[in-house]
Amino acid sequence: MKKTALTAETQFTGINGIKIAYRTFGKGTPLLLYNRFRGVLDTWDPLFLDSLAEHNTIVIFDYPGIGESSGELPTDINLVAEIGVQLMDTLGIARFHVVGWSYGGLVAQTALFLHKESVQKVVLIGTNPVGSNEVPFDKLFFEHALKPVNDLEDEYVLFFEPLSEKSRAAAKASHERIAQRLDRSKIPATSEKFQRYFGGSAMSKEDKLNLREQYKTLEIPVLVISGDHDISFSVENWFPLLRNAPSMQHIILNDSGHGPQHQWPQLVAGYMNLFLNNL
Repeated sequence: MKKTALTAETQFTGINGIKIAYRTFGKGTPLLLYNRFRGVLDTWDPLFLDSLAEHNTIVIFDYPGIGESSGELPTDINLVAEIGVQLMDTLGIARFHVVGWSYGGLVAQTALFLHKESVQKVVLIGTNPVGSNEVPFDKLFFEHALKPVNDLEDEYVLFFEPLSEKSRAAAKASHERIAQRLDRSKIPATSEKFQRYFGGSAMSKEDKLNLREQYKTLEIPVLVISGDHDISFSVENWFPLLRNAPSMQHIILNDSGHGPQHQWPQLVAGYMNLFLNNL
């Protein structure tokens, strides 16, 4: 029977003494996905993953101390990036594509610049460049994102465009797809865990390794996908970088927020499949 996002079994492997939960399914070039703030294995939209899996071998995992993985989420974002790369090494995969959403986009950029020999192409969704960015997070993000439990009303604001009926309808449909397998008790819900994510984000913003500057000479293709109204990682923060990143392309989706791949799962997966496998 063909494995899908809803049927692929959760597996475990040891990395640096930590039990890491992961799943793999699909066919084609290996694709490692770094998840968002508070994201676990089942907070990805299954329709989005299955659409990607038509042309890629999907590898998703829980960060240390998150979901079903043991240990503690590092505040050093370099170490978070390394977990994903080491997982691929454990699976015997030397070359692969990388996808990062939100916080995971910061992690994915770190993995890219620290492992150029392994990363073939990168897709960054609902995120911002490493380093300092001009447009800050909207206070609405913190009002909704830091609640112990988020419901559909929070998701309208956090991931979609709440003023658009079309976006709200897409949010409800995505919410229902995700609910088919999601155990909400696995989602991080404490201030202590939130602060560990924020520590990694702050390190990315500080950019002591000057990764942002490397976009000027980067040859690895990068695709950025943004919603036009992202209240956390503003799309406008990419604009100063684009002219100085010759290997980068940028797609902006209208009436969309922080999770364009959940509002438009098949469309975004189609853009990604074209980029990853045909260009």
